[in-house]
Amino acid sequence: MDAAHLDRAVALAVDSVANAGGPFGAVIVTADGQVFEGNNRVTQDNDPTAHAEVTAIRRACAALGTFDLTGATLYSSCEPCPMCLASALWARVETVYFAADRHDAASAGFDDAEFYDFFAADPADRSMQVVHERTATATAPFDAWRVLESRIEY
Repeated sequence: MDAAHLDRAVALAVDSVANAGGPFGAVIVTADGQVFEGNNRVTQDNDPTAHAEVTAIRRACAALGTFDLTGATLYSSCEPCPMCLASALWARVETVYFAADRHDAASAGFDDAEFYDFFAADPADRSMQVVHERTATATAPFDAWRVLESRIEY
């Protein structure tokens, strides 16, 4: 763990607040030491997925020309929400370090408990219904993928 990167993530979060963003910052350090930063841009971009961690992952992947950040470390000013953790998993991030936790965020009005609770709840009791409706062509995209010789595995 590199405390300087974690401190930088916190500094990015403070700077984000000063520039009309949310109070979150993140730093990705690749396996070979390249550094990419992100801040929360939800309200600036009108994009609910533009969390600091996602922004840092997007910047790193765009700059490196890859979707695979195997061996990378994510430093976040706050405990990543389920979406950000899933994004880090999809990017193959190896380790995540965070400064403040979800309870600190909740005390400032950023309560992610609903999202953690969503996945733990019985599907019938969830706040948003997710319904499986199988169609006759439901698996057609996967059938096409299986035979595509030029596919890029991920």
